[in-house]
Amino acid sequence: MLSSGATAPWLTIVGLGEDGRAGLSATALAALDDAELVVGGARHLALVAPLAAETMAWPSPIQEAFPAILARRGGRVCVLASGDPFHYGVGVQLAALVAVDEMHVLPQPSAFSLAAARLGWAQQDCALVSLHGRPLERIVPSLQPGAHILALSWDGTTPARLATLLAERGFGASTIVILEALGGPRERIRRATAEDFALDAIDPLNTIAIDVVAGPAARPLPLTPGLDDDRFATDGQLTKAEIRAVTLSALGPRRGQILWDIGAGSGSIAIEWCLSHPANRAFAVEARPDRTERIKANALELGAPDVTLVPGEAPAALTGLPAPDAVFIGGGVNDAGVFEAAWAGLKSGGLLVANVVTLEGEARLAALFASHGGTMRRIAVARLDAIGGMHGWRPAMPVTQWRVRKP
Repeated sequence: MLSSGATAPWLTIVGLGEDGRAGLSATALAALDDAELVVGGARHLALVAPLAAETMAWPSPIQEAFPAILARRGGRVCVLASGDPFHYGVGVQLAALVAVDEMHVLPQPSAFSLAAARLGWAQQDCALVSLHGRPLERIVPSLQPGAHILALSWDGTTPARLATLLAERGFGASTIVILEALGGPRERIRRATAEDFALDAIDPLNTIAIDVVAGPAARPLPLTPGLDDDRFATDGQLTKAEIRAVTLSALGPRRGQILWDIGAGSGSIAIEWCLSHPANRAFAVEARPDRTERIKANALELGAPDVTLVPGEAPAALTGLPAPDAVFIGGGVNDAGVFEAAWAGLKSGGLLVANVVTLEGEARLAALFASHGGTMRRIAVARLDAIGGMHGWRPAMPVTQWRVRKP
């Protein structure tokens, strides 16, 4: 939240380590001792006890505590957070409700900072991932040969489940480091390879570090669009790799943008849209139940859990979806009302891309081009194929593509 013009902060957010009061600065200790209300997790409150102030443990969901905190505006409130409150912490949620000049934030090293320090890794060169309350498959795009990954764990079972995922995907020789209760008296650091992982009794408060080693069977995701077709389970309804790469280039994904993938088929466009940046979201609209299940499986397999399935037929299925920054129509452009609903929902300045292979589809795109402008192109691809004992080029059906930006 932007500045409110308040004269003095009333909310102090204190980053806390596993060493409790011993690791706090004099300023942080003074804020705790002077507070009228101290809010934090039960573990955090115990780490800073005894307290003279009224205390409140975070409820579940945590948002239920926010009205009580805001009701104390102008008083002296102290909120406890793990390490850096603005690195996967509660500070971000509070900053959406309280102006920055009403807060005094006293961070400590995050779990990532502590892990990098223990391992001697350059944090800026590490992939930083949170698996806390998130699908394990979120780590898949970061599995690049030679990469260093730091991951926030969900609980004590996360490391073993992650080791299984690595081993199954050909990264079994990778070293997994479990850093437990960092910064406190219970700190412990243990190592194992993914394929031989047998560590047990892992503290629920743990951070996972991975030194990625790709074995011969590993298939790291490329950093460019146009994944090999065999990376997707499909019934044949798939935008092929070459066309997909051109289509994603036409859609031009940018950080934090939303895509509607209408007639999603196997979900390849929506999945690669989300893989282009972890903040991107896609809504895959597909009428057939078997295909929606296949899209879900493909999205998890390829590390794109932020693809949201929208079962049903467009245009009705589009009702209520968040406004998109881009729309791809891979099927149904000839169906009544599909283009009109997509165009109406698209944000001003957003892009719409439609691909067709039929003469009727071309006629529809030509009419839309005449009324809305944009650009048209035909994409033809031929692949080498066996012809008896020799080889020759076998052309695929050409794809006509229309791209237009909404005023």
